[in-house]
Amino acid sequence: MKPYSIFAKYYDLLTEDVDYARRAEYLISVFKHHQVEPKIVLDLACGTGSLTIELVKAGYDVIGVDRSEEMLACATQKTGLVTEKAMFICQDIRKLDLYGTIDAVVCSLDGINHLTNLSDVMATFGRVSLFLIPGGIFIFDLNSPYKISTVFGNNTFIYDYEDIYCIWQNSYNEKTALCCFDMTFFEHQGGESFIRYDEHFAERAYTVRQIENMLKKSGLQLVAVYDDLSFENPAITSERIIIVAKKDKA
Repeated sequence: MKPYSIFAKYYDLLTEDVDYARRAEYLISVFKHHQVEPKIVLDLACGTGSLTIELVKAGYDVIGVDRSEEMLACATQKTGLVTEKAMFICQDIRKLDLYGTIDAVVCSLDGINHLTNLSDVMATFGRVSLFLIPGGIFIFDLNSPYKISTVFGNNTFIYDYEDIYCIWQNSYNEKTALCCFDMTFFEHQGGESFIRYDEHFAERAYTVRQIENMLKKSGLQLVAVYDDLSFENPAITSERIIIVAKKDKA
């Protein structure tokens, strides 16, 4: 089974605490802070399109890219009346191929962490650099090494909803900085009947230095590192870190 196929069905439920409107407002404030006025924004690893929709509401033309057909099916359903300003493309972000250039790229909720090899991150950064206009901005967040090693770690989480029960088991490898997620879903079918689904994926922790080196090799310059939804420096125990990069001007 393809990664994220089952997860797509329950993604919005498991992330219902995420304030996408606030996250979009923050990204817009980062645009302004770094003196960028984009018209076309690429939402990289857009998932079910919740952030895409908020950016469209703010007046941007947005291209959402994700490799999961199931995620994009959810996104297409949700866009409704805003579809004329939102385009969704099913692509592996490591092989990003657009019809033209874009002014800004965003990637939220640890999309880069899901790339578990340095070569995969380099490939993605390279494709972003190719399609980003000179001086264009690339904003993405990372689950921090602290979060992946300690908060996720070797821990188990239980989600108990009316129609779905989820067991989320993690396995962290300190040498590789890789955390493997094993998720088991039990979907209520009525009475005492349940259907079981299993989903497996992983995230890797990256240091700011690693990210900066890969950006530089891709023709992108690291210009700022912030704590989540702020313009403050991240702390040792920060769980999410914001990276701001720009493409070198010709």
